[in-house]
Amino acid sequence: MEFEYETPRLLASSDQAGAIFFSRVDEALQDVEENYDVIVIDCPPQLGYLTMSAVCAATGLLVTVHPQMLDVMSMCQFLLMMGDVMTHLRDAGANVSYDWVRYLLTRYEPSDGPQTQMSGFMRTVFGDHVLTNPMLKSTAVSDAAITKQTLFEIERKQFTGSTYDRALESVNAVNGEIRDLIFRAWGRKS
Repeated sequence: MEFEYETPRLLASSDQAGAIFFSRVDEALQDVEENYDVIVIDCPPQLGYLTMSAVCAATGLLVTVHPQMLDVMSMCQFLLMMGDVMTHLRDAGANVSYDWVRYLLTRYEPSDGPQTQMSGFMRTVFGDHVLTNPMLKSTAVSDAAITKQTLFEIERKQFTGSTYDRALESVNAVNGEIRDLIFRAWGRKS
């Protein structure tokens, strides 16, 4: 929230306001880039200064979407608005090129007919830009999040074996696809 409040003040008081705005996250990341191979920034779906600055600093974008009509339509509207904003930022000198952009279906329930139809629709519209593996809806993932843990940190015995195994398989498949995208961008084989 500090970033959202501080940025308009800087924009109003600086001759270099545009550069300060869309390069702030990139500059902060440059200070720590030697310590990390990958940095993930989870932005809220809003067109705030932080999200826009993070998008300008990114080399890859992963857009998560729940495959239901309202969520997909909301995502499409958000992406249209973001595209307009990014055009203005690009015109102002921001770097908005990416090694990859992909859509991840989240909280997916394969037995839900409307979700399966929406998943098919997204794959038709976005093609290979939709990750092959969806993140399945799972009580194991939800329960882990409640305790602020990952699936890898909770014990399998807390769930039925099949529930935990299915969730872990889904997480590993999604992570594997993302890892492969990163490796390709680096020019490495997975």
